[in-house]
Amino acid sequence: MKNRNWLQSFGHAVDGICKTAKSERNFRIQLFFAILAVIACIVFRVALWQIGLVAVAIFFVLIMELVNTAIETLTDLSCNGKIHPLAKTAKDAAAGAVLLASVFAIVVAVIVAVDVIGRYI
Repeated sequence: MKNRNWLQSFGHAVDGICKTAKSERNFRIQLFFAILAVIACIVFRVALWQIGLVAVAIFFVLIMELVNTAIETLTDLSCNGKIHPLAKTAKDAAAGAVLLASVFAIVVAVIVAVDVIGRYI
């Protein structure tokens, strides 16, 4: 069924994020670290361009986790709970995308942290 307007589409998107936050432990962990990163940026007065990098990293990880959840959910639905080699490949690839996004976020955090620490030394 097609959404009647953009507000209805927006509501479904927010609902998807909220349901993922409620059902996926890893998403909640990633949200926790995202909040810590934002707080650290504020406390240590990180430069605006570095905050932009941190924001890109945060959103990249969260977006990939939402996509991973969608792929896992659809794969489980289509396989009726049975393990199929192609389903495993799809789920593993999606999880790998989240892993790469997380590594990217860690690299960004280290680069920003080294720069910030360098200002205090």
